[in-house]
Amino acid sequence: MAFELTEAHMAMLYPPPRGGFGTKEFDWRIHEFIGYKGFKYPCGGYKKGPNTKLKAGQLIPVRFWTTELTKVNQIPKKNVPEARHGGGMCEFSLSNNGGKSFHVIATYTKTCPDVMYEWPVRIPDNVPSCNDPGNCLFSWSWTANLVPQFYHNCADVTIVGTKGGALPKKTIQLYNFSGHKKGVTFAGDGHSHDHGPGPIASEVKVASRRKSL
Repeated sequence: MAFELTEAHMAMLYPPPRGGFGTKEFDWRIHEFIGYKGFKYPCGGYKKGPNTKLKAGQLIPVRFWTTELTKVNQIPKKNVPEARHGGGMCEFSLSNNGGKSFHVIATYTKTCPDVMYEWPVRIPDNVPSCNDPGNCLFSWSWTANLVPQFYHNCADVTIVGTKGGALPKKTIQLYNFSGHKKGVTFAGDGHSHDHGPGPIASEVKVASRRKSL
């Protein structure tokens, strides 16, 4: 499928999302925002993709992709052009009901996303098991800084969790598409098409060490 480099925004690379690069379901347009030419919430409207096995307490090295990133097996050593739109606010979340609700497990602000870094996200120790691919999802959502756009990718997962566990109460923030508040942006780092300073150290500490939510 053809794609436009001028619209080479951002998408999740790992865990491999529905429609993601390197999957059988790969769609070049996965980097688009919700509301663009039929891209729907949740998950861009994509159907079930590859399953990633996770467990409570596991630290996930989340990575991002753009169409300019051709070598995905390692963190780039040289700057990769990426339409980061100045960064913004990223939320990482879990769903056990196929995307009817997403419960926040980590948040990165201002400098997120960026293909030049890993973004550690710990699966809380007290989450319940989820063994139903298609209903169990790991999600990334991004509200950009320089443009009022909302991005959303979902990875199908199964989780070995805790008996009697529960998902966090906080749900993701939804903006800039039908049925939700428009014109919303979040503070960024000012780097639109090149890499920024990376994850904020204090946020890495919270996202990677927090044991329960």
